[in-house]
Amino acid sequence: MDSQYDLIIRGGTVFDGLGGPGVIADVAVKNKKIEKVGQVSEVAVKEIDASGLIVTPGFVDIHTHYDGQVTWSDRLSPSSAHGVTTAVMGNCGVGFAPCRVDDHDMLIRLMEGVEDIPAVVLNEGLKWDWETLPEFLNNLDGKSYDMDFAAQVTHAPLRVYVMGQRGADREEATDEDIAEMARLAKEGVEAGALGFTTSRTINHRTSDGQPTPTLTAADKELIGISEALGQADKGVLQLVSDFSDPVAEIQLMRAMMEKSGRPLSVSLAQHDKAPHTYRKILSALDQANADGLSMKAQVCGRAVGIVMGLETTINPLITSSIFSSIMTEPLANRIEKLRDKHVRQTIIEEVENTDSPTLRMISSYNKMFVLGNPPQYEQAPDQTIAAMAISNGVHPIEICIDGMIAENGKGMLYMAFLNYANGDLEPSYEMIKHPHTIMGLADGGAHVGLICDASFPTTMLTHWTRDRTRGEKLPIEFAVKCYTKDSAEAVGLLDRGVLAHGYKADINIIDYEKLTLHSPTIEFDLPAGGKRLNQLADGYVATIVNGLVTYENGRPTGELPGRLVRGGQGAPTEFSRAN
Repeated sequence: MDSQYDLIIRGGTVFDGLGGPGVIADVAVKNKKIEKVGQVSEVAVKEIDASGLIVTPGFVDIHTHYDGQVTWSDRLSPSSAHGVTTAVMGNCGVGFAPCRVDDHDMLIRLMEGVEDIPAVVLNEGLKWDWETLPEFLNNLDGKSYDMDFAAQVTHAPLRVYVMGQRGADREEATDEDIAEMARLAKEGVEAGALGFTTSRTINHRTSDGQPTPTLTAADKELIGISEALGQADKGVLQLVSDFSDPVAEIQLMRAMMEKSGRPLSVSLAQHDKAPHTYRKILSALDQANADGLSMKAQVCGRAVGIVMGLETTINPLITSSIFSSIMTEPLANRIEKLRDKHVRQTIIEEVENTDSPTLRMISSYNKMFVLGNPPQYEQAPDQTIAAMAISNGVHPIEICIDGMIAENGKGMLYMAFLNYANGDLEPSYEMIKHPHTIMGLADGGAHVGLICDASFPTTMLTHWTRDRTRGEKLPIEFAVKCYTKDSAEAVGLLDRGVLAHGYKADINIIDYEKLTLHSPTIEFDLPAGGKRLNQLADGYVATIVNGLVTYENGRPTGELPGRLVRGGQGAPTEFSRAN
């Protein structure tokens, strides 16, 4: 019998991305598209038995920083280990195009400071065979990857390209400057960039401590660039803000949308110093949408936290000279010496006598935990380093050392600094459930030695729908919709995120009961031997991109069907749900 389909996934519980309950059905694929969802009697070139498994659309991660990685690697990990089949890069206003030769170092310092990608890695990995954004996109077009990805126009390089040192120094843009930035932004989205992004937070600095060039950009500059996207009738707007003046920031965002007619999203999390401000932003979202403005907040289902171990960028021992000397030795020797009582006491004394802003930032023992394996991201207050030290009658550094030397020196600590002001994830729950929020902020490709949040989609399934004990859970169908249809729709990728006739054949087959997230590990696989945090998971039986199986049980198959996605994509003209 001739094969009518390229692939049939048989008998899985299908969560189609539309938010309805799972139904047992077959999924048939032909020519990179979903052909049929339901009972399929025909045969295919390849068939997968999904009995007892769940079948979902591929996940769409709208907030990554793979701008460098896509130039030197065909695999967008860690995201590809977590069912992500489409990634959107170029967030927070940082990227590598447009850029003149004389500004290469400046953009590298900016990316190193903002996104913790070492300069030595970027200097080795970036070939700089482009200047303009269209040239950057052309350079990527046609290359093969393990997932699809889309780029955006990033404000910092755009500003420096137009204004030179004046832009880097955050001088006010002239009308001529704004007009040129607007022209180039329009050119970028017309060439295939998915939108325009900017940063307005003091936390974004170059590696030599200078604020991002976009920090104090005037309202008229941002509105002028936004209007250019409106003229093109293309693209989304994305920004990150400190919300130091929430009213003014909301007014600016509304003006950007009103003048451009384009949708906007803003990063949102709970901050310890202003733990209720996020609710003001949620209320502003309600009002904006009631007024006909498509304004959303990008939120996440975990605390944003720093991962710390013996090989990460920082940990609570970094100011100790004896610890620094130990770190030049083989790992086994380090572990042995860190077990020595005298060495520990010396480290404690040196840390106690150090006045370091970095150490103060990462030594909030009342917000720090031993992460564990599998990692636990919603631990109770009595499980903090501070509480454990009191309970055991020791200095917190003792608990930190024990945590890091665990698992043969691979143990990790975790310091929650956003979304955990009250010692639980209730703020995340509130934000996730809000009707005008979307899942984002995973930052895949960035913070390579500090943060490993590309695993957010797996946490959404394991923690929020199955394992949570400290509060309400979420239905599987809700979690799937958040990371598929909702996220794809938010950035104009309407051809994916749903399992129905005509949609892209991007699919996950998941052993839901066995789905397990592992603790982050350090790998030395970046250009120039650079290190990065990676995080794997068990339970992804297969990930399918454009109809081809890219990963089986977490292992790459060798297929690389992913491509650069140029601009928003239209939805199929008609589709039918699983039945």
